[in-house]
Amino acid sequence: MPSRRSTSVGATALIVWLAARAVGAQGLELMPFGGYRFGGGSFELATDHPADSDLDGSPALGLVVNVPLSNGLQVEALVTQQRARVPAAAASFDAGALRRVTVGHAQVGGLQEFSAGRVRPFLTGVLGLTRYASDGNSEVRFAIGAGGGVKLFAVPRLGLRLDGRVYTTFVDADARFVVCAVGACRTSLHVDVAWQAEFSAGIVFRLP
Repeated sequence: MPSRRSTSVGATALIVWLAARAVGAQGLELMPFGGYRFGGGSFELATDHPADSDLDGSPALGLVVNVPLSNGLQVEALVTQQRARVPAAAASFDAGALRRVTVGHAQVGGLQEFSAGRVRPFLTGVLGLTRYASDGNSEVRFAIGAGGGVKLFAVPRLGLRLDGRVYTTFVDADARFVVCAVGACRTSLHVDVAWQAEFSAGIVFRLP
């Protein structure tokens, strides 16, 4: 059986490969980026420990691929990864012990530009997978993302992109039957989510 890590890596590779094939190497935009991501809920999930890690942000690196369609609409695929060290479980004998945590996203969706000039504001919406890893263990969950920003093109094939994003990962869902009467049943649905916010900048390379 393939591991969850292999599944996540395979999904990431498939997203990027499909994006490149769809554009036929014409008008493709590639953007390596770096940024800073906040949100302690994801760290708590990965370590299974409610530490005060919501104050701890950390750098994130990634790659975005954009495929132009029409009227400013683009298919967008992205992979991004964040690494951090957070306090270990309270049961640890070393009060200062830290645990290494990795949070990665592999998502695909759409981007809408609102201008065709050198300054191009945009909004994005994506969905895909989030992978949490810590101390040899990993979990993969469904996630959605949304954001916006601006692309700045000083020359036609090279530009700067500034982004702000919010990631929502569905950690757990619990549905229960509450009451059944007269052939109808009511249910109670509880969903746990983890939120992260990310601010990033990158260089856009537009292929001919």
